[in-house]
Amino acid sequence: MFLIVGLGNPGKFYKNNRHNIGFKIIDAINQKFGLSKQKPKFKGLLTTGNIADKKIYAIKPLTFMN
Repeated sequence: MFLIVGLGNPGKFYKNNRHNIGFKIIDAINQKFGLSKQKPKFKGLLTTGNIADKKIYAIKPLTFMN
């Protein structure tokens, strides 16, 4: 089992900020490996799925970093 946490700040204002690269990585992983639709859980957006027979949890926290 793996947990991948993509750090960043939520909201449109921060969407293309360089500090949100963690959010973009989570989105790329979700798209490439077809993980589940993002669901609100644990104060973030959680996706789950399998990559090479390993259970994957990927989350984008919806709390601000600073």
